[in-house]
Amino acid sequence: MPFSADHAVPALIVKFGDYPLHHGGVGAIRSLGRLGVPMYAITEDPYTPAASSRYLRRAFVWPTTGTEEPERLVEGLLRIGKRIGRPAVLVPTDEEAAVLIAERQEELAGAFLFPRVEAGLPRRLASKQGLHELCVEHGIPTPSAAFPQSYEDIERFARTARFPVVAKNREAFVRRARPAVNGTTRVASREALLSLARDWGERPGVILQEYLPREEAEDWIVHAYFDTDSNPRALFTGVKVRSWPPHAGMTANAYVVDNPELADLAARFIKQIGFTGIIDLDLRFDRRDGQYKLLDFNPRMGAQFRLFESESGVDVVRAMHLDLTGRAVPEGEQRAGHRYIVENIDLPALLAYRRSGYTTPHAPTRANGTELAWLAGDDPLPFLTMLARFVRPGAKHLYQLWRTNRRGGGAG
Repeated sequence: MPFSADHAVPALIVKFGDYPLHHGGVGAIRSLGRLGVPMYAITEDPYTPAASSRYLRRAFVWPTTGTEEPERLVEGLLRIGKRIGRPAVLVPTDEEAAVLIAERQEELAGAFLFPRVEAGLPRRLASKQGLHELCVEHGIPTPSAAFPQSYEDIERFARTARFPVVAKNREAFVRRARPAVNGTTRVASREALLSLARDWGERPGVILQEYLPREEAEDWIVHAYFDTDSNPRALFTGVKVRSWPPHAGMTANAYVVDNPELADLAARFIKQIGFTGIIDLDLRFDRRDGQYKLLDFNPRMGAQFRLFESESGVDVVRAMHLDLTGRAVPEGEQRAGHRYIVENIDLPALLAYRRSGYTTPHAPTRANGTELAWLAGDDPLPFLTMLARFVRPGAKHLYQLWRTNRRGGGAG
Protein backbone atom coordinates (compact mmCIF):
# COMPACT_ATOMS: atom_id res chain seq x y z
CA MET A 1 0.00 0.00 0.00
CA PRO A 2 1.29 3.49 -0.82
CA PHE A 3 -0.31 4.78 2.39
CA SER A 4 -0.87 3.77 5.98
CA ALA A 5 -3.95 4.27 8.12
CA ASP A 6 -4.00 5.73 11.61
CA HIS A 7 -4.07 2.65 13.84
CA ALA A 8 -4.96 4.78 16.86
CA VAL A 9 -8.38 5.63 15.42
CA PRO A 10 -10.86 2.73 15.36
CA ALA A 11 -14.01 2.48 13.25
CA LEU A 12 -17.55 1.41 14.14
CA ILE A 13 -20.00 -0.16 11.67
CA VAL A 14 -23.41 1.36 12.47
CA LYS A 15 -26.62 -0.33 11.37
CA PHE A 16 -30.22 -0.04 12.49
CA GLY A 17 -32.69 -2.76 11.58
CA ASP A 18 -32.73 -6.53 11.30
CA TYR A 19 -30.63 -7.56 8.28
CA PRO A 20 -27.85 -9.82 9.59
CA LEU A 21 -26.69 -11.01 6.15
CA HIS A 22 -25.16 -7.72 5.09
CA HIS A 23 -22.05 -8.15 2.97
CA GLY A 24 -21.31 -4.42 2.91
CA GLY A 25 -20.61 -4.35 6.64
CA VAL A 26 -18.32 -7.36 6.29
CA GLY A 27 -16.53 -5.63 3.42
CA ALA A 28 -15.93 -2.50 5.52
CA ILE A 29 -14.59 -4.54 8.43
CA ARG A 30 -12.16 -6.29 6.12
CA SER A 31 -11.18 -3.17 4.20
CA LEU A 32 -10.08 -1.17 7.24
CA GLY A 33 -9.10 -4.21 9.31
CA ARG A 34 -6.53 -5.21 6.71
CA LEU A 35 -4.90 -1.81 7.22
CA GLY A 36 -4.61 -2.45 10.96
CA VAL A 37 -7.54 -0.23 11.98
CA PRO A 38 -9.29 -1.60 15.12
CA MET A 39 -12.80 -2.55 13.97
CA TYR A 40 -16.05 -2.64 15.92
CA ALA A 41 -19.59 -3.32 14.72
CA ILE A 42 -23.19 -3.22 15.88
CA THR A 43 -24.78 -6.61 15.20
CA GLU A 44 -28.18 -8.22 15.72
CA ASP A 45 -26.70 -11.17 17.61
CA PRO A 46 -23.29 -12.75 18.26
CA TYR A 47 -23.59 -15.10 15.27
CA THR A 48 -23.82 -12.79 12.27
CA PRO A 49 -21.22 -12.99 9.47
CA ALA A 50 -19.83 -9.61 10.55
CA ALA A 51 -19.39 -10.82 14.13
CA SER A 52 -17.37 -13.81 12.89
CA SER A 53 -14.78 -11.79 10.94
CA ARG A 54 -11.19 -12.19 12.10
CA TYR A 55 -10.76 -8.45 11.59
CA LEU A 56 -13.48 -7.50 14.09
CA ARG A 57 -12.19 -6.62 17.53
CA ARG A 58 -15.63 -6.64 19.13
CA ALA A 59 -19.29 -6.96 18.16
CA PHE A 60 -21.73 -4.87 20.16
CA VAL A 61 -24.92 -6.92 20.16
CA TRP A 62 -27.78 -4.44 19.91
CA PRO A 63 -30.94 -5.62 18.16
CA THR A 64 -32.78 -2.65 16.64
CA THR A 65 -35.65 -2.18 14.21
CA GLY A 66 -34.90 1.31 12.90
CA THR A 67 -38.19 2.51 14.38
CA GLU A 68 -36.81 3.50 17.79
CA GLU A 69 -36.91 7.07 19.05
CA PRO A 70 -33.78 9.01 18.00
CA GLU A 71 -32.92 9.72 21.64
CA ARG A 72 -32.70 6.01 22.37
CA LEU A 73 -30.46 5.40 19.36
CA VAL A 74 -28.16 8.29 20.29
CA GLU A 75 -27.91 7.05 23.86
CA GLY A 76 -27.02 3.57 22.61
CA LEU A 77 -24.32 4.93 20.31
CA LEU A 78 -22.82 7.02 23.11
CA ARG A 79 -22.73 3.99 25.41
CA ILE A 80 -20.85 2.06 22.73
CA GLY A 81 -18.50 5.01 22.27
CA LYS A 82 -17.64 4.90 25.97
CA ARG A 83 -16.91 1.19 25.76
CA ILE A 84 -14.60 1.70 22.79
CA GLY A 85 -12.82 4.31 24.87
CA ARG A 86 -11.59 6.65 22.13
CA PRO A 87 -13.18 8.52 19.21
CA ALA A 88 -14.08 6.12 16.39
CA VAL A 89 -14.94 6.77 12.76
CA LEU A 90 -18.62 5.97 12.15
CA VAL A 91 -19.44 3.89 9.06
CA PRO A 92 -23.24 3.81 8.55
CA THR A 93 -24.60 1.00 6.37
CA ASP A 94 -28.22 2.17 6.05
CA GLU A 95 -30.14 5.39 5.53
CA GLU A 96 -31.51 5.45 9.07
CA ALA A 97 -28.01 5.43 10.55
CA ALA A 98 -26.77 8.10 8.12
CA VAL A 99 -29.76 10.36 8.84
CA LEU A 100 -29.46 9.96 12.60
CA ILE A 101 -25.73 10.77 12.60
CA ALA A 102 -26.31 13.92 10.54
CA GLU A 103 -29.27 15.16 12.57
CA ARG A 104 -27.67 14.46 15.96
CA GLN A 105 -24.08 15.30 15.04
CA GLU A 106 -23.57 17.82 17.84
CA GLU A 107 -24.38 15.16 20.46
CA LEU A 108 -22.21 12.53 18.77
CA ALA A 109 -19.23 14.71 17.85
CA GLY A 110 -17.26 14.20 21.06
CA ALA A 111 -17.34 10.42 20.93
CA PHE A 112 -17.06 9.84 17.19
CA LEU A 113 -15.59 11.07 13.92
CA PHE A 114 -17.75 11.51 10.83
CA PRO A 115 -18.12 13.93 7.90
CA ARG A 116 -19.91 17.11 8.98
CA VAL A 117 -22.84 17.81 6.70
CA GLU A 118 -25.89 20.05 6.70
CA ALA A 119 -28.10 18.34 9.28
CA GLY A 120 -31.20 17.93 7.12
CA LEU A 121 -29.51 17.00 3.84
CA PRO A 122 -29.09 13.19 4.27
CA ARG A 123 -32.77 12.80 5.21
CA ARG A 124 -33.79 14.78 2.13
CA LEU A 125 -31.50 12.75 -0.12
CA ALA A 126 -32.71 9.45 1.33
CA SER A 127 -36.31 10.56 0.73
CA LYS A 128 -37.51 9.66 -2.75
CA GLN A 129 -39.57 12.84 -2.84
CA GLY A 130 -36.76 15.01 -1.45
CA LEU A 131 -34.31 13.59 -3.98
CA HIS A 132 -36.73 14.15 -6.85
CA GLU A 133 -37.18 17.79 -5.84
CA LEU A 134 -33.41 18.33 -5.59
CA CYS A 135 -32.89 16.79 -9.03
CA VAL A 136 -35.50 19.08 -10.57
CA GLU A 137 -34.00 22.08 -8.77
CA HIS A 138 -30.47 21.40 -10.02
CA GLY A 139 -31.25 20.11 -13.50
CA ILE A 140 -30.30 16.48 -12.85
CA PRO A 141 -32.27 14.04 -15.03
CA THR A 142 -34.61 11.79 -13.04
CA PRO A 143 -37.74 9.79 -13.89
CA SER A 144 -41.05 11.62 -13.60
CA ALA A 145 -42.81 10.84 -10.33
CA ALA A 146 -45.97 11.32 -8.28
CA PHE A 147 -46.28 11.51 -4.50
CA PRO A 148 -49.83 10.50 -3.54
CA GLN A 149 -51.18 11.67 -0.19
CA SER A 150 -54.29 9.46 -0.21
CA TYR A 151 -55.95 6.52 -1.92
CA GLU A 152 -57.98 9.02 -3.93
CA ASP A 153 -54.72 10.51 -5.25
CA ILE A 154 -53.67 7.04 -6.37
CA GLU A 155 -56.99 6.51 -8.13
CA ARG A 156 -56.56 9.82 -9.98
CA PHE A 157 -52.97 8.91 -10.87
CA ALA A 158 -54.05 5.48 -12.15
CA ARG A 159 -56.62 6.96 -14.53
CA THR A 160 -53.98 8.77 -16.60
CA ALA A 161 -50.70 6.97 -15.81
CA ARG A 162 -48.77 5.01 -18.38
CA PHE A 163 -48.10 1.52 -17.04
CA PRO A 164 -46.00 -0.14 -15.88
CA VAL A 165 -44.92 2.19 -13.08
CA VAL A 166 -42.52 1.71 -10.19
CA ALA A 167 -43.56 1.94 -6.52
CA LYS A 168 -41.01 2.70 -3.81
CA ASN A 169 -41.14 3.53 -0.11
CA ARG A 170 -40.82 7.29 0.18
CA GLU A 171 -38.92 7.99 3.41
CA ALA A 172 -36.12 6.62 5.56
CA PHE A 173 -37.34 5.40 8.99
CA VAL A 174 -40.94 5.28 7.72
CA ARG A 175 -39.98 2.37 5.46
CA ARG A 176 -39.07 0.43 8.62
CA ALA A 177 -42.16 1.32 10.62
CA ARG A 178 -44.81 1.23 7.87
CA PRO A 179 -43.36 -0.23 4.65
CA ALA A 180 -45.74 0.02 1.71
CA VAL A 181 -43.69 -2.27 -0.54
CA ASN A 182 -40.76 -4.62 -0.04
CA GLY A 183 -38.29 -2.54 -1.98
CA THR A 184 -38.62 -1.31 -5.55
CA THR A 185 -41.75 -2.85 -7.10
CA ARG A 186 -42.78 -2.82 -10.75
CA VAL A 187 -46.54 -2.43 -11.09
CA ALA A 188 -47.87 -3.59 -14.45
CA SER A 189 -51.41 -2.30 -14.54
CA ARG A 190 -54.02 0.04 -13.05
CA GLU A 191 -55.75 -2.91 -11.40
CA ALA A 192 -52.51 -4.16 -9.83
CA LEU A 193 -51.75 -0.69 -8.46
CA LEU A 194 -55.18 -0.22 -6.92
CA SER A 195 -54.98 -3.70 -5.39
CA LEU A 196 -51.60 -2.96 -3.78
CA ALA A 197 -52.71 0.49 -2.63
CA ARG A 198 -55.57 -0.87 -0.55
CA ASP A 199 -52.97 -2.01 1.99
CA TRP A 200 -51.13 1.33 2.15
CA GLY A 201 -53.40 3.12 4.61
CA GLU A 202 -54.81 6.63 4.62
CA ARG A 203 -51.45 8.30 3.92
CA PRO A 204 -49.51 6.03 1.56
CA GLY A 205 -45.78 6.47 2.09
CA VAL A 206 -44.90 5.73 -1.52
CA ILE A 207 -43.52 7.35 -4.62
CA LEU A 208 -44.96 6.27 -7.97
CA GLN A 209 -42.25 6.65 -10.56
CA GLU A 210 -41.97 6.44 -14.32
CA TYR A 211 -40.80 3.00 -15.44
CA LEU A 212 -37.75 3.00 -17.67
CA PRO A 213 -38.07 -0.14 -19.82
CA ARG A 214 -35.20 -2.52 -19.21
CA GLU A 215 -34.84 -3.28 -22.93
CA GLU A 216 -34.14 0.43 -23.48
CA ALA A 217 -32.02 1.04 -20.38
CA GLU A 218 -28.86 0.11 -18.52
CA ASP A 219 -28.17 0.34 -14.79
CA TRP A 220 -25.13 2.27 -13.56
CA ILE A 221 -23.69 2.96 -10.12
CA VAL A 222 -21.46 5.66 -8.67
CA HIS A 223 -19.61 5.32 -5.37
CA ALA A 224 -17.56 8.21 -4.03
CA TYR A 225 -16.23 10.02 -0.99
CA PHE A 226 -16.40 13.84 -0.85
CA ASP A 227 -14.42 16.04 1.55
CA THR A 228 -15.58 19.07 3.53
CA ASP A 229 -15.46 21.23 0.38
CA SER A 230 -17.59 18.68 -1.54
CA ASN A 231 -14.61 17.74 -3.68
CA PRO A 232 -14.25 14.06 -4.67
CA ARG A 233 -11.34 12.33 -2.96
CA ALA A 234 -12.33 8.98 -4.44
CA LEU A 235 -14.90 8.55 -7.22
CA PHE A 236 -15.81 5.37 -9.09
CA THR A 237 -18.27 4.36 -11.81
CA GLY A 238 -19.57 0.94 -12.73
CA VAL A 239 -22.33 -0.91 -14.54
CA LYS A 240 -24.77 -3.25 -12.83
CA VAL A 241 -25.12 -6.55 -14.69
CA ARG A 242 -27.62 -8.25 -12.40
CA SER A 243 -29.64 -7.44 -9.29
CA TRP A 244 -32.03 -9.30 -7.03
CA PRO A 245 -34.99 -9.00 -7.30
CA PRO A 246 -34.34 -8.71 -11.05
CA HIS A 247 -33.92 -5.14 -12.36
CA ALA A 248 -35.10 -3.65 -9.08
CA GLY A 249 -33.09 -4.82 -6.09
CA MET A 250 -29.64 -5.17 -4.61
CA THR A 251 -26.61 -5.49 -6.87
CA ALA A 252 -25.72 -9.14 -7.43
CA ASN A 253 -23.11 -8.76 -10.18
CA ALA A 254 -21.37 -5.62 -11.43
CA TYR A 255 -18.27 -4.38 -13.26
CA VAL A 256 -16.05 -1.34 -12.93
CA VAL A 257 -16.44 0.66 -16.16
CA ASP A 258 -14.91 4.08 -16.80
CA ASN A 259 -17.63 6.65 -17.48
CA PRO A 260 -16.36 10.26 -17.36
CA GLU A 261 -19.78 11.69 -18.26
CA LEU A 262 -21.39 9.95 -15.29
CA ALA A 263 -18.54 10.91 -12.96
CA ASP A 264 -18.89 14.57 -13.99
CA LEU A 265 -22.65 14.50 -13.44
CA ALA A 266 -22.27 13.04 -9.94
CA ALA A 267 -19.50 15.45 -8.95
CA ARG A 268 -21.48 18.44 -10.23
CA PHE A 269 -24.61 17.43 -8.31
CA ILE A 270 -22.68 16.88 -5.07
CA LYS A 271 -20.99 20.28 -5.42
CA GLN A 272 -24.34 21.96 -6.02
CA ILE A 273 -25.98 20.48 -2.92
CA GLY A 274 -22.87 20.72 -0.72
CA PHE A 275 -22.78 17.11 0.45
CA THR A 276 -19.86 15.69 2.43
CA GLY A 277 -19.17 11.99 2.97
CA ILE A 278 -19.71 8.69 1.18
CA ILE A 279 -22.36 8.31 -1.52
CA ASP A 280 -23.89 5.36 -3.36
CA LEU A 281 -25.90 6.39 -6.45
CA ASP A 282 -28.12 4.27 -8.68
CA LEU A 283 -28.74 5.64 -12.16
CA ARG A 284 -30.42 4.25 -15.24
CA PHE A 285 -29.20 5.17 -18.71
CA ASP A 286 -32.24 5.72 -20.91
CA ARG A 287 -31.29 4.88 -24.49
CA ARG A 288 -34.42 6.61 -25.77
CA ASP A 289 -33.10 10.08 -24.89
CA GLY A 290 -29.45 9.38 -24.05
CA GLN A 291 -29.74 10.57 -20.43
CA TYR A 292 -28.47 9.12 -17.16
CA LYS A 293 -31.44 9.38 -14.77
CA LEU A 294 -30.82 9.37 -11.04
CA LEU A 295 -33.01 6.78 -9.29
CA ASP A 296 -31.60 6.54 -5.76
CA PHE A 297 -29.16 8.50 -3.62
CA ASN A 298 -27.83 6.60 -0.61
CA PRO A 299 -25.95 9.06 1.66
CA ARG A 300 -23.77 6.29 3.06
CA MET A 301 -21.60 3.34 2.09
CA GLY A 302 -23.19 1.01 -0.46
CA ALA A 303 -23.25 -2.74 0.11
CA GLN A 304 -21.17 -3.37 -3.04
CA PHE A 305 -18.55 -0.66 -2.36
CA ARG A 306 -15.72 -3.21 -2.47
CA LEU A 307 -16.23 -3.48 -6.22
CA PHE A 308 -14.36 -0.21 -6.40
CA GLU A 309 -10.73 0.27 -5.46
CA SER A 310 -8.17 2.54 -7.05
CA GLU A 311 -4.76 1.44 -8.26
CA SER A 312 -3.48 3.08 -5.05
CA GLY A 313 -5.59 0.69 -2.93
CA VAL A 314 -8.20 3.28 -1.93
CA ASP A 315 -11.92 2.51 -1.64
CA VAL A 316 -14.54 4.92 -0.30
CA VAL A 317 -14.35 3.63 3.29
CA ARG A 318 -10.57 3.88 3.34
CA ALA A 319 -10.78 7.37 1.81
CA MET A 320 -13.12 8.50 4.58
CA HIS A 321 -10.94 7.09 7.37
CA LEU A 322 -7.81 8.66 5.87
CA ASP A 323 -9.49 12.03 5.43
CA LEU A 324 -11.09 12.16 8.87
CA THR A 325 -7.77 11.28 10.52
CA GLY A 326 -5.93 14.05 8.67
CA ARG A 327 -4.07 11.84 6.24
CA ALA A 328 -3.69 12.30 2.50
CA VAL A 329 -5.93 10.25 0.22
CA PRO A 330 -3.70 8.96 -2.60
CA GLU A 331 -4.93 9.51 -6.13
CA GLY A 332 -5.23 6.65 -8.56
CA GLU A 333 -7.31 5.38 -11.46
CA GLN A 334 -10.09 2.89 -10.78
CA ARG A 335 -9.52 -0.75 -11.70
CA ALA A 336 -11.59 -0.86 -14.89
CA GLY A 337 -12.83 -4.35 -15.75
CA HIS A 338 -12.92 -5.55 -12.15
CA ARG A 339 -15.99 -7.62 -11.22
CA TYR A 340 -18.04 -7.99 -8.04
CA ILE A 341 -20.26 -11.00 -7.22
CA VAL A 342 -22.63 -11.49 -4.27
CA GLU A 343 -22.61 -15.28 -4.05
CA ASN A 344 -25.93 -15.90 -2.33
CA ILE A 345 -28.07 -13.80 -4.69
CA ASP A 346 -26.23 -13.92 -8.02
CA LEU A 347 -27.32 -17.45 -8.94
CA PRO A 348 -31.08 -16.77 -8.75
CA ALA A 349 -30.46 -13.44 -10.48
CA LEU A 350 -28.52 -15.18 -13.28
CA LEU A 351 -31.39 -17.60 -13.90
CA ALA A 352 -33.93 -14.78 -13.98
CA TYR A 353 -31.87 -12.64 -16.36
CA ARG A 354 -31.31 -15.52 -18.74
CA ARG A 355 -35.06 -15.99 -18.99
CA SER A 356 -35.61 -12.28 -19.64
CA GLY A 357 -32.92 -12.04 -22.32
CA TYR A 358 -31.54 -8.81 -20.77
CA THR A 359 -27.96 -7.88 -21.65
CA THR A 360 -25.55 -5.16 -20.54
CA PRO A 361 -23.62 -3.91 -23.58
CA HIS A 362 -21.12 -1.88 -21.55
CA ALA A 363 -20.08 -4.82 -19.34
CA PRO A 364 -16.66 -6.25 -20.28
CA THR A 365 -16.71 -9.67 -21.92
CA ARG A 366 -14.10 -10.87 -19.43
CA ALA A 367 -13.18 -9.69 -15.93
CA ASN A 368 -9.61 -8.81 -15.08
CA GLY A 369 -10.24 -9.66 -11.44
CA THR A 370 -13.12 -10.65 -9.18
CA GLU A 371 -14.10 -9.53 -5.68
CA LEU A 372 -16.48 -11.87 -3.89
CA ALA A 373 -18.82 -10.34 -1.35
CA TRP A 374 -18.53 -13.14 1.20
CA LEU A 375 -15.66 -15.50 0.48
CA ALA A 376 -12.14 -14.33 1.35
CA GLY A 377 -9.11 -16.55 1.83
CA ASP A 378 -7.82 -14.50 4.75
CA ASP A 379 -11.24 -14.31 6.44
CA PRO A 380 -13.33 -17.43 5.69
CA LEU A 381 -15.73 -17.49 8.65
CA PRO A 382 -18.17 -14.80 7.41
CA PHE A 383 -18.78 -16.88 4.28
CA LEU A 384 -19.42 -20.04 6.30
CA THR A 385 -21.64 -18.15 8.72
CA MET A 386 -23.60 -16.70 5.81
CA LEU A 387 -24.16 -20.17 4.39
CA ALA A 388 -25.34 -21.52 7.74
CA ARG A 389 -27.83 -18.68 8.17
CA PHE A 390 -28.88 -18.33 4.54
CA VAL A 391 -29.97 -21.78 3.46
CA ARG A 392 -33.52 -21.79 4.83
CA PRO A 393 -34.43 -18.24 5.88
CA GLY A 394 -32.39 -16.75 3.04
CA ALA A 395 -34.08 -18.89 0.42
CA LYS A 396 -37.46 -17.99 1.93
CA HIS A 397 -36.55 -14.28 1.83
CA LEU A 398 -35.53 -14.50 -1.83
CA TYR A 399 -38.80 -16.24 -2.63
CA GLN A 400 -40.81 -13.56 -0.81
CA LEU A 401 -38.98 -10.80 -2.72
CA TRP A 402 -39.67 -12.58 -5.98
CA ARG A 403 -43.37 -13.05 -5.12
CA THR A 404 -43.70 -9.39 -4.12
CA ASN A 405 -42.16 -8.34 -7.41
CA ARG A 406 -44.44 -10.71 -9.32
CA ARG A 407 -47.53 -9.54 -7.46
CA GLY A 408 -46.82 -5.92 -8.22
CA GLY A 409 -45.83 -6.73 -11.76
CA GLY A 410 -48.87 -8.82 -12.60
CA ALA A 411 -48.43 -10.44 -15.98
CA GLY A 412 -45.33 -8.31 -16.63
